Amino acid sequence: MNYDTIKINTNQAESILWELFNIKGTASLLPGEVDFNFRIKIENEDKYILKISRPNEEEDYLDFQQKLLQYVEVNGKDLVAPKVVKDKEGNLISSIIDDYGNERKVRMLSWVTGRVWSSVNPQLDDLRYSLGEQCGLLTKALYGFDHREAHRNFEWDVAQSLWTKKHIDLFSKEEKEIITSFQNQFKGLQETYSDLRKAVVHNDANDNNVIVSEELVNPKVKAAIDYGDAIHTQIINDLAISCSYCIMHHNDPLEAALPIIKGYHSVFPLEENELAHLYIAIAMRLVISVTKSAINKIKEPDNKYLLISEKPAWEVLKKWCKISPDLAYYSFRNACSFSAHPEEKLFKTWSAEQSYNLSDLFPTLNRLEVHHLDLSVSSKWIGHEVEFNDLDLFQFKINQLQKQLQNKIIAGGYLEPRPIYTSTEYDKIGNHGRESRTIHLGIDYWLPEKTPIHALMEGEVVVAVNDAGNKEYGGLVILKHTTSNFEFYTLYGHLSVESATKHKFGDIIKKGEKFAELGGPKENGNWASHLHFQVMLSLLDYTNDFPGVAYFRQIDVWKSICPDPNLLFKPEGLQNNIEITDEDLIYYRKQHLGKSLSLQYKAPIRVVRGAGQYLMDQYGRKYLDTVNNVAHVGHEHYAVVKAGQEQMALINTNSRYLHKNINALAKELAETLPPELSVLHFVNSGSEANELAIRMVKANTRERDIIASEVGYHGNSNMCIDISSYKFDGKGGNGAPEYTHIFPLPDKFRGKYRGKDTADKYVEEVQKQIDKVHKKGRGVGAFIIEPIISCGGQIELPEGFLTKAYKQIRDVGGLCISDEVQVGCGRVGKTFWGFQLHNVTPDIVTIGKPLGNGHPIAAVACTQQVADKFANGMEYFNTFGGNPVSCAIATQVLQTVKKEKLQENALEVGEYLKSELKQLSEEFPIIGDVRGQGLFLGIELIDSDMNPLATKTDYLANRMKDYGILMSTDGPDYNVLKIKPPMVFTKENAKELIFYLKKIFAENFMQL
Repeated sequence: MNYDTIKINTNQAESILWELFNIKGTASLLPGEVDFNFRIKIENEDKYILKISRPNEEEDYLDFQQKLLQYVEVNGKDLVAPKVVKDKEGNLISSIIDDYGNERKVRMLSWVTGRVWSSVNPQLDDLRYSLGEQCGLLTKALYGFDHREAHRNFEWDVAQSLWTKKHIDLFSKEEKEIITSFQNQFKGLQETYSDLRKAVVHNDANDNNVIVSEELVNPKVKAAIDYGDAIHTQIINDLAISCSYCIMHHNDPLEAALPIIKGYHSVFPLEENELAHLYIAIAMRLVISVTKSAINKIKEPDNKYLLISEKPAWEVLKKWCKISPDLAYYSFRNACSFSAHPEEKLFKTWSAEQSYNLSDLFPTLNRLEVHHLDLSVSSKWIGHEVEFNDLDLFQFKINQLQKQLQNKIIAGGYLEPRPIYTSTEYDKIGNHGRESRTIHLGIDYWLPEKTPIHALMEGEVVVAVNDAGNKEYGGLVILKHTTSNFEFYTLYGHLSVESATKHKFGDIIKKGEKFAELGGPKENGNWASHLHFQVMLSLLDYTNDFPGVAYFRQIDVWKSICPDPNLLFKPEGLQNNIEITDEDLIYYRKQHLGKSLSLQYKAPIRVVRGAGQYLMDQYGRKYLDTVNNVAHVGHEHYAVVKAGQEQMALINTNSRYLHKNINALAKELAETLPPELSVLHFVNSGSEANELAIRMVKANTRERDIIASEVGYHGNSNMCIDISSYKFDGKGGNGAPEYTHIFPLPDKFRGKYRGKDTADKYVEEVQKQIDKVHKKGRGVGAFIIEPIISCGGQIELPEGFLTKAYKQIRDVGGLCISDEVQVGCGRVGKTFWGFQLHNVTPDIVTIGKPLGNGHPIAAVACTQQVADKFANGMEYFNTFGGNPVSCAIATQVLQTVKKEKLQENALEVGEYLKSELKQLSEEFPIIGDVRGQGLFLGIELIDSDMNPLATKTDYLANRMKDYGILMSTDGPDYNVLKIKPPMVFTKENAKELIFYLKKIFAENFMQL
C-alpha cells in the first residue's frame, strides 16, 4: 500500500482526538514504524500520545498491548510507564474510518515527560547503568504476564531472526560476510539458546523509545515507552536490544554495553547460560535492523524513520564482528559479578594442590629464590624513558643486578602497569580517549640467553611461531594442558629461533622435557634476554599470538583469563604489594596537610611519571597536559634531567664559591635579553624573584607604593600577596594594603572598558592611581604587570597600553617591572619575552620556575643602574639561589629551547591552535573570546548577555580529563580555560585537543 495514502496528518489527528476523546489539543507527529504516533499538547503542556494504526490492523494485537500496559501499571510499582486512556465511551480501543474507507484503530496513552535517549549527550556509564536498571525492572514487572498475541510470528523477535537469511542478497560482499557469520553462529547455538528462560518482554528499548530525565548533568533513564513490539521470547533478548541501540556512536561498543548489563542484573539477576548468548543476541538484533532497513528502502523509501538506525547499526556490526565472542562473554560475566572466566576458580583450586618449583621450569639453574624486579610506572629502577628504551643499557643493568644476586632469579611483572611499552602500535581510541596497553599479564624471568626451558607438565603445542620483528614476543610457544576438569595454556615468549621452529601444531611435549631455550635480543623483539611466562584459561580467537599486555580498563577480565602464574610456583617475594589507594592518600592529606592545599578535578588523579607533553598515572594512562607551563621544555626532558644528575653527583653548594655554572647560565640568559637588562640575580621561585624585585624598588626609589593590575598574581610570599589583587581581593583576602594601588583589569573583552581602542582609557586608570599616591604625599615605587595577565584569564594588554603606562611611571620616578614568570622563555612565540610583544624594555624582569623546567630556580634581571643602587652595603645572599645544580639545569633548559626551536614551535602550534579555537567559537557561541599568544592561550565562556559561565567551564575541564586531556580554569569569574602546555606540544596534540573540545561543547549541558 502506498505510504502517502495511509499517512495521517496533524489536522486529522486533532479531529480524531476531539471526536473520540472530547479533548482539544495540538498534535505533532512522532516517529513510528507501524502506528502513526502524535504528541498531544494541551495549553502547551505534553499530556498524551495518540496512536492511530495502519488500515485493518488486528484488534487482538492491540488488545495485547493495552492489557500489557494495564499489567505493568499494577505490577510495576517502581516503574514509570504510559497509562491507558479510555475514550469517551470507556473503550480501551476505538475505531475510525479514514478518507479511503479503511478502518483504523485508535488508542491513547498518557505522556511520559523527558527526553528521548537519542537526544541525550553525553551518554555516560551512569546513564547506561540506569537504562539497564529500568529495563530490568520492566522485565521483572512483566514476568508472569501472557497473551496469545505474545506468541505471534514477529520479524523483530531475535529468536526468529534467521528469516534474515532470505534477504542476504540485498547486501555488499563485505556486509554479506559479516551478516552470514553472525547468522551461522546463531544457528549453531540453537540447542542451548532454545532452553533459555522465556517471558513476555518489551523487546524494543531502542534509542527513540527510552525516556531520560531532564537533568543535563547526571540524568537518569525514567522509562521505556512504545510497547508495540512486546513478544514472548528469551529474556536475554530484551537486554540485547537495549544494548544494541544504546551502544551506538561509541568507539568501543563492548565497553559501552557493560554498565547496561550491570544495571539490568542488579534488579533482575541474569543466569550464566543467558550471558553466554548475549553477544550473538546483540548481533542478531542489529542484523534484523539492517535487513529491515534494506527491505524498507525498496518498500517505503519515503519513510525516513524506517532507516533511522541503518548507518549506526552497521557501524556497531562492523565493530562487533571484530570482538572475540569469548572476550565479550567473559566481560558480561564480570559485569554481573561472576568470575570473568568460568573456570578461574577451578584453576585456582587445582593450582593450590600442585607443588611445582621454578627448578622444574629451569632445572639447570639450581635456584629457587626470586628477586622482584619492579618495572612499573612508578619504578625508579628503570629510570628515564630514554634509558629504558636503550637496550644495551637495560641489559647492562640486568647483568649488574644479576652479579649482585647470583643465587636468585630476577623476576616479576604480573599485573604490573608498565611505561616501557612506548610503541603506539597497540594504542586505540576508546570511549574515554586514547588508550595504551600497559598491564603486563605474565611473569618475566630475566635469565641469560640460551637458558633451557623445560615442561612443567605434559602439553600439546598449539602455537609455535618465530618472528624476530614481533615486538611482543619474538619466538613463541604455547602449550595446552588438560586436567580432569578443565584445560589451560602456558605461554613461553622471547625464545630462540630454533625453539620456535622445531615444533609444529599438535606435538606432545612430555613433563620435564626440554623444549626451548631463551633467545637473544635480536631474536626476541629487541628485548634483553628473558622468558615471558603466562598462564591462560582461553586462547580467545588467537591462533599465532596472544596478548601479553592488556588495557587497564579491561584488567578485571584479563586477570581472570590469565591468572597469576605465581599460583603454580608460589614463590616468596613475587606477591603483588598492596598499593595505597587514592582514597588513602586523600584521607592522609586531609588529616596532615594544610586545608588550603587544594586538589585539581572532582576526581583527582595521581601522577607518577612525566614524558614530554604527557603525565602518566599509576596505571600507565597518559594524560595530554595543556596546563603545566612549569615543565617548559617537556616533563622530565632527558637533557635537563641528565644535566641535574651529573652536576648533583659532583658538587652542589652556594654562590659564595667560584663555579662556572652560574656564569654559564648568566651568559645564556643575558643573550635572550635586551642589553639594558645586563645584571642578574638568581633565586628559587617566581615569588622570590618578585620579592627581590620589590626590595630593589625600595632601594632605588626609597618609595613603597606599588601600582598593579586588578586580578594580578605575583607570588605567595607576604610582599607578593600584598601586591596581588588575585589574592587579597579574593576569598580570604582583606583588600588592598595601604601601599598597593590597583587599577582595573585591562580587559578589552569584558573589562571596564571594552573594544579595540581602550588603551588610553586604561592608561588613564593608571594615572588615577599615580595621582592617588601623590595626594598622600608619597612617590610611586613601581608598576608591576604581566605582559599577558595569567590569573586574570590570559588577558592580552590593549595595544599601546604598556608603552604609555611605562612612560607615566618613569615620568614620576617609578620603576617598571615585567613579571615573566608565566609567559617568558619563548612561550609567546613571536618574541622570547612577553614585554617584547609591546616594544618596551622594563627596568626589572622577574623569571620563574619554567627556567628550571620544574626545578626550583628563578631569576631577576635588571639594569646596571638598578643593580648599583640595590648594592647599598646590605648583602643579598640566597643559600640555594644560583647553586651549581640549579644553574646546570636552567642552562640546559635555555639551550634546549634554542636547539629544539621551541619558541618557533610555540608560534606555529599556537597560531594554529588559536585559529582552530576561533573557528570553534563560530560553531559554539558560548566561546566568547579566544586570546593570548603562542602557547599561552585563554578561552572565555559566556552566555548571550556576556555573563560568565563558571559552572560550564568547570564541567568542561572535568569532562576533558575523562578523555585524558588535562585542562584548568582561570580568571576572576573562573570562566576561562587556560592553555599553557609544555613547549613540546605539537600540532597533532592541538588537533586532539580541538577534537575533544568540540565533542564536549556539543554536549547538552554546554549548549546555551
